Amino acid sequence: MTNPIADPGHGHSPAAWIAVVIMLLGFATGTIFFCAGLPVGVWVGVAIVVIGAISGWVLAKAGWGVKGPKYTPKAH
Repeated sequence: MTNPIADPGHGHSPAAWIAVVIMLLGFATGTIFFCAGLPVGVWVGVAIVVIGAISGWVLAKAGWGVKGPKYTPKAH
């Protein structure tokens, strides 16, 4: 049995999932444009990654993070 106080939650929250999905899209965008030789698209991908990180932080502060009031952990 795990100790709920020591368990950080491993990021299984809506805030974490949304941030990771947005950042994965940013990495994919940057990679595609890098392979195509279009540096503007690479910078667009970088901007998407930054937006993903900010969105995760904003959603966590809005209560959708692991310890937020809007998050309900699921039984494993």
